[in-house]
Amino acid sequence: MKTVKSQTETFQKTGYIRFDFSSDLGHPESQKQLKQLAQEFAELPLDPYNPNSHRYRRYSRGIILPWNNEFHWLPNYQTPDGQQRCEYFQGAYNSEYAEEYRAFSPLSEATKQIPLLSRIIQYDYEQTFWDQRTLTMPIHVGVHFVKMLVRDAQAESVASPDHVHQDGEPFTFCHLVERTNVLGGTNLIATPECAGKKREEVQPHQIHEEFELNHPLESYGVCDRMVSHYVSGVRLGAEDKVALRSAILIDYVPTVISIP
Repeated sequence: MKTVKSQTETFQKTGYIRFDFSSDLGHPESQKQLKQLAQEFAELPLDPYNPNSHRYRRYSRGIILPWNNEFHWLPNYQTPDGQQRCEYFQGAYNSEYAEEYRAFSPLSEATKQIPLLSRIIQYDYEQTFWDQRTLTMPIHVGVHFVKMLVRDAQAESVASPDHVHQDGEPFTFCHLVERTNVLGGTNLIATPECAGKKREEVQPHQIHEEFELNHPLESYGVCDRMVSHYVSGVRLGAEDKVALRSAILIDYVPTVISIP
């Protein structure tokens, strides 16, 4: 893996980076913690906003204090019927849920305490770059666990939104946890003007790179203002078992103070 400094320099120049966190899995304890993360994925609930998408997810929020690099999880909120939830808002950036708050089931408290997850969150943050004014306030961290799971040869699991897009968060990182018997799940990094287009509408000269994540903790990150991105739908492969693609998505957003 590149050093943090050299990787950040690449990130600032190209607007995206690819890297591999799997070297950390050489330690037996890290292997154990990866299995614990995979167990959380095994128990993910269906995405309540599109039960027919074959997509499952949880979402939790935290903050990083830039002056000492401490990370803290933020509390969930409890609905009137006693359910724990975390809200997610992308403004106009997700055309499927424009200006709409979505509320997801949070990560389990046990998963939040897994040291491997904390190391990934901190490592991603070290790749990001901000102006000094931004770093006088906490950085919001959104942690998504997303699973694409298909059992039927006629079905497809798709991301949201299902087109090339930008997220509205300055930085987003993706870490593969598991990929089994998958056709598709191909990542695209393209120029910003491709946001809103279907994959087939993107011209070759607009593509920076197209690739697949294949092994645990193979990863990439994007700077939202510099590129657009996309992951294609997941279908059943040739093996006699389900198609499964699980990934941790982590985004970083500055605190903004608005005074009327």
